[in-house]
Amino acid sequence: MSPQDDLHTRDDARDGEADGLRKIIHVDMDAFYASVEQRDDPSLRGLPVAVGGSSGRGVVAAASYEARRFGVRSAMPSARAVRLCPDLVFRKPRFEVYREVSQQIRAIFLDYTPHVEPLSLDEAYLDVTADLKGIGSATRIAQEIRRRIKADTGLTASAGVSYNKFLAKLASDENKPDGLCVIRPGEGAQFVAGLPVRRFHGVGPRGAEKMARLGIESGADLATKDLAFLRANFGSFAEYLYRAARGVDLRQVRADRPRKSLGAERTFFENIEAPEALRETMDHIVDVVWDRIERAEARGRTITLKLRYADFQTLTRARSLAHSVTDKAEFAAIGHALLEDQLPLPQPIRLMGLTLSALERGENEDRRRQDGQLSLL
Repeated sequence: MSPQDDLHTRDDARDGEADGLRKIIHVDMDAFYASVEQRDDPSLRGLPVAVGGSSGRGVVAAASYEARRFGVRSAMPSARAVRLCPDLVFRKPRFEVYREVSQQIRAIFLDYTPHVEPLSLDEAYLDVTADLKGIGSATRIAQEIRRRIKADTGLTASAGVSYNKFLAKLASDENKPDGLCVIRPGEGAQFVAGLPVRRFHGVGPRGAEKMARLGIESGADLATKDLAFLRANFGSFAEYLYRAARGVDLRQVRADRPRKSLGAERTFFENIEAPEALRETMDHIVDVVWDRIERAEARGRTITLKLRYADFQTLTRARSLAHSVTDKAEFAAIGHALLEDQLPLPQPIRLMGLTLSALERGENEDRRRQDGQLSLL
């Protein structure tokens, strides 16, 4: 066990889990794309690295920790990233490589539990309540998984351990990079109370600014607001905020949910409204979603655009076809048409998403569900 593990886990063999509570681990790879590039090209180690397009219209897909020290973040326009860090080194994404590494990591997870819910190529929830290996502690399971990831891939991962998904995800971000944090039963509400609200998943810079104007800067401040107040100011986001402020999350880790849609979202480091930036973001999202569609061999008839404005109001617009979309060009054209219908925007947006639904599942999807192994997407 590393000194960092000793400091942050306070492991006591009992692990503090009470009967009836789940044991949830959230594993999040550290600067995944950029770390893979630094692993595969030793000349990049120690340098500020960004994965993404380096042109004036490019966007940073991932940034190494060396780059993050200069303020470079994912979803940031490349031109701004270079202004912040003139020595920034750009590398084009190699998604096939990232997927191969992700599959290695997925295989490690499945040694400990079949209950793995992937969120992206680089993060997933694990429910280890059953403790298949008889290790006796979710904390020690997380430590062992992190050690194996490092040994098998040469990469580091951070992990959060708790009794629900919301807290486990918060915990995984607490001691990055290469860290581990445990939030035990009875500690959740206190842990959340001490956090700035910007740490809550889904609360971006503008959302945090709005909350500050309402006197909400911490989880403790949020917990003093009743549901009526939150609904009046945050609409459908209110229920999530109300539960989150109390450390409550009843969602289960689901590895076998029937896939109703395939899509991707991008949350921006800075809100955007310029038409060219919006169109370029759409191009990137189309690339990501269509790659997932092809690997799943899925087909669908409904394409949905999602925009979340700076004030957290969310707009969705969908187009359903009489036939299944089988061509990327058609998928892209409809996505762009849905976007163009909303221009000019009434205010900047903090998130854009595109999904394909009304799916007809393909052979690859069926096969992966039959053997219990969905790729870590």
